[in-house]
Amino acid sequence: MTSVDSRVLSAAPAANWTPCGRTISSDDTSDEALIARVAEGDRRALARLFVRHQQRVYRLALRLVSNNATAEDIVSDVFIDLWRHPASFERRAQFPTWVMAAARNKALAAMRGRIDQPLEDPAVATPAISAEDISDANWRSTALRTCLGQLSVTHREIVDLVYYYKKSVDEVSAILGVPPATVKTRMYYARKRLAELLKAFGVETPLC
Repeated sequence: MTSVDSRVLSAAPAANWTPCGRTISSDDTSDEALIARVAEGDRRALARLFVRHQQRVYRLALRLVSNNATAEDIVSDVFIDLWRHPASFERRAQFPTWVMAAARNKALAAMRGRIDQPLEDPAVATPAISAEDISDANWRSTALRTCLGQLSVTHREIVDLVYYYKKSVDEVSAILGVPPATVKTRMYYARKRLAELLKAFGVETPLC
């Protein structure tokens, strides 16, 4: 068990593991059903939600804060908050959308408190990489990772949500709390900037 697992599960008293001796059946494993069980004080339901969604929450947080420890804290805080305040889940959105929005809000709050990484600062500086240092097979993926790291926070999260998480415009709109038209505009400029960065690496792309 990782430190994140321990923090989340320790927030839920062991006495509430399964209320009234009930267990979770295969019919109760949807996110919505598990959240209902969390509201009843079922720690096992919280654990299932945590295992199911922790990786996507961690990756999103890490993309934004660029710090492993801070990203892990955000993962813990999101699920601890869910345990303590299950009613905070708004059923207007599906749980994956809601949990990613919650993680994003915590990540942005963490970034606002950091002097060395202002919210709208372009990306963290990355060391120079030469093609000679990397095999041809890995060059494109290495260039892509490096260029993604050089995008602004606003552009990086848009690319991540659309291409990695395969979120629709409406889902991204819900996560970011902006109109769909704004999502499309940000995506356009994010793709344009990413294509420029990749071109500087000698990688031609049809992104724009």
